[in-house]
Amino acid sequence: MSDQQEFPDNTAEYTDVEHTETASTEHAAGTELALPGQNLPDKVYIIPIHNRPFFPAQVLPVIVNEEPWAETLELVSKSPHHSLALFFVDTPPDDPRHFNTDSLPEYGTLVKVHHASRENGKLQFVAQGLTRVRISMWLKHHRPPYLVEVEYPKENTAPTDEVKAYGMALINAIKELLPLNPLYSEELKNYLNRFSPNDPSPLTDFAAALTSATGNELQEVLDCVPMLKRMEKVLPMLRKEVEVARLQKEISAEVNLKIGEHQREFFLKEQLKVIQQELGLTKDDRSADIEQFKQRLEGKTLPPQAHKRIDEELNKLSILETGSPEYAVTRNYLDWATSVPWGVFGQDKLDLKHARKVLDAHHAGLDDIKSRILEFLAVGAYKGSVSGSIVLLVGPPGVGKTSVGKSIAESLGRPFYRFSVGGMRDEAEIKGHRRTYIGAQPGKLVQALKDVEVMNPVIMLDEIDKMGQSFQGDPASALLETLDPEQNVDFLDHYLDLRLDLSKVLFVCTANTLDSIPGPLLDRMEVIRLSGYITEEKIAIAKRHLWPKQLEKAGVSKNSLSISDSALRAVIDGYAREAGVRQLEKQLGKLVRKAVVKLLDDPKTVIKIGPKDLEASLGMPPFRNEQVISGTGVITGLAWTSMGGATLPIEATRIHTLNRGFKLTGQLGDVMKESAEIAYSYISANLQQFGGDPRFFDEAFVHLHVPEGATPKDGPSAGVTMASALLSLARNQAPKKGIAMTGELTLTGYVLPIGGVREKVIAARRQKIHELILPEPNRGNFEELPDYLKEGITVHFAKRFTDVAKVLF
Repeated sequence: MSDQQEFPDNTAEYTDVEHTETASTEHAAGTELALPGQNLPDKVYIIPIHNRPFFPAQVLPVIVNEEPWAETLELVSKSPHHSLALFFVDTPPDDPRHFNTDSLPEYGTLVKVHHASRENGKLQFVAQGLTRVRISMWLKHHRPPYLVEVEYPKENTAPTDEVKAYGMALINAIKELLPLNPLYSEELKNYLNRFSPNDPSPLTDFAAALTSATGNELQEVLDCVPMLKRMEKVLPMLRKEVEVARLQKEISAEVNLKIGEHQREFFLKEQLKVIQQELGLTKDDRSADIEQFKQRLEGKTLPPQAHKRIDEELNKLSILETGSPEYAVTRNYLDWATSVPWGVFGQDKLDLKHARKVLDAHHAGLDDIKSRILEFLAVGAYKGSVSGSIVLLVGPPGVGKTSVGKSIAESLGRPFYRFSVGGMRDEAEIKGHRRTYIGAQPGKLVQALKDVEVMNPVIMLDEIDKMGQSFQGDPASALLETLDPEQNVDFLDHYLDLRLDLSKVLFVCTANTLDSIPGPLLDRMEVIRLSGYITEEKIAIAKRHLWPKQLEKAGVSKNSLSISDSALRAVIDGYAREAGVRQLEKQLGKLVRKAVVKLLDDPKTVIKIGPKDLEASLGMPPFRNEQVISGTGVITGLAWTSMGGATLPIEATRIHTLNRGFKLTGQLGDVMKESAEIAYSYISANLQQFGGDPRFFDEAFVHLHVPEGATPKDGPSAGVTMASALLSLARNQAPKKGIAMTGELTLTGYVLPIGGVREKVIAARRQKIHELILPEPNRGNFEELPDYLKEGITVHFAKRFTDVAKVLF
């Protein structure tokens, strides 16, 4: 006998229809059906089955493969008893001709074969379960047909009271299962009526067959011959089946209820719509949309082209199906086109007193800016209307550019709309996308007009110097049409494809620097510079605006918390020296938060912040009162940065006299390096004229350094300063103390004008330098400065470098 004898992967299958087709014996096999216990043979052929065990109480069709079971069924049909044994195998082996006899379970079921037939390589027969069967000896096991000698277990036929009770419980559980699962049909009810608690064995087997338990669990029931034990196994399985069926029924009932409610609601709504339309109470979606768009156009003055285009789109909308994609596109277009405030203009408040009051209430200082804005408004008042203009506010961060724009809108009584163009890469954000694209939208300007509902708002384009460029286009160039007074009368938005008159819009742009703004765009704007604030202005801003704002933000009353003027000055000098007031606002917020912590501990306390309290709350001040560096070869220059003005010391020293040479350090840009070369060449060539040894540079290796090497520096305005440092070194004479300078130097010794005079003067005041050298061409810029900036400052204007040398030495 081979140890490795296997089953086929197509071991016998019987269709899993015990829930529907477990029928009465009369239905299944006609007159040939046998009764259990009659003519039980000693020797039978066996066939393994693999989906689930077959029970004695079942009558079911079984399907097997013609190869290798045809011979087995042939022999069964010739036998006098027409019976064979079905044994359950959990995993069918690959080859049916060899299998391990030890893998068969202890018990199988003896079945009588009825109505065998052959079709498409399959054999089908009806199996009538008779009784449990156990193999006592293998007679033929090498290959099918397999023949065995069998024995039949003896069951106790006299049921006890306990067995009867279990039988009743099984019948009740089956009756519970019937209404919960429609798969159990009428035949099953008839079958159940034939069972009684006095015949418990078939009842128990039938109950087990009803469950959806696994094959191995059912085999355990088949292997269990003692009646009571078998019933104890089957009852929990059946109860579990009842619970699962009940749960499934509840879930389906809940789902059906929800679906039913939604369907009912939907049908009622649709009926209501039809009834309302029939009675003329409401219109359908299309009519409602068309009416809404026509209402929006009432009171607006449309140009003929726009009127014609919108009428065409309304006609198109009236014939399109509401469900079509084209309907949605057309509806979206009309939604935008009718939202534009065609011909609607707001009334300007051209009252200069009101405008001055608004500007003074919102801003301390900035007198030159306010006067420029008032001049601009005065022209509008004289003419009767402020026509569209483009103002560009340039200045360091935190000086109040955005809030100046808001003040202009408030003083005019116009709505204000702000959007940032910083980082914008796509020109479609200005001019809109064409309608052919999915998700197309009009540009920001059309969106602004829709929001403000007038054609003459104040529109702020923030961070205009930080616009990007990409393969999608150049938004700065797209702004040319928007901001050019000659072109924006007929501004074309790609989405609407209609001409819009933007000539009445007042555009206010903001930027930190002018370097990155394209020339043609800059040419169309009126530039107003906002320089940094001096300490006195910052104190006024802090007292009037920033401190009250921080107190309000924290919900603290001014009686509980106050700050002295000297403490404010100390915060400005030690912690917030930048040109704007944003850093100052942050530091004041920090002071308020620290004070709130103390107020929580003792709400009745009154806190007064003085200069001595600052270090405890804000830490060590990052800015110290620096000594202006002085000595031979050291000159203080004045520089302009995007954060405002700054002082810039420049140092020159001789390293050795072995050979001629010139070395530059500090993070300098190309223009600044060229300025240094020019200064070196000029002083070398003209040293005798300035009272120095003409041979000094012939044998000196000179090092010129601009401190703060981590900060990038560029620009021509340090030329005069560098030349002065080199001259001081060559004459071995320290320059006059307490003096700072700026100016571009030429190779022939002329001093050329520079920019940022205001910022540089403020930087000098901050460092308590009161004597300056400026280029003669910048005299006008200095004279324009407000008196409080010029007060106490002595300025020498230089045409040539000789003028500079006279003042210094």
